[in-house]
Amino acid sequence: MLKIEIPGCEPLHLSDLVLDYNGTIAASGRLIDGVKERLEVLSQSLDIHVLTADTFGSVRSELSEAVCRLYVIPPGNQAQAKVDYVRRLGCEGVVCVGNGRNDTLMLGEAALGIAVIQSEGAFSRAVLSADVVTTDILDALDLVIHPLRLAATLRA
Repeated sequence: MLKIEIPGCEPLHLSDLVLDYNGTIAASGRLIDGVKERLEVLSQSLDIHVLTADTFGSVRSELSEAVCRLYVIPPGNQAQAKVDYVRRLGCEGVVCVGNGRNDTLMLGEAALGIAVIQSEGAFSRAVLSADVVTTDILDALDLVIHPLRLAATLRA
């Protein structure tokens, strides 16, 4: 459990980190350097979940040594599948990170939604659904690792 105090707002009580894979923690199917180490740190206080359609077919090998639960989303309404997953965890305790159209709903319903705009870009409504926007996944993960940075961004 991770408690984050936000001046002028109710504190966040986070138990789960839900991450999109391609475009968020991976580029062209390969885990971005530095992500695995940050997931190790975050796994001390949060349960980590990776949701993906596995477009490149590489997620299992790329995350084989990472501390996380992997959920490969079946074809169909992936946005709904992702938000349903977050709802099962309990939205009020979840921080989500994503960049795509199929991340929009989960970013909006999570207690904390972080959109990332990297080399793949980001769906505009995903960005608008998020509470925070970063230009790098390492910065996004570091906001959760170092909550005072997050508090500075979200204070009322």
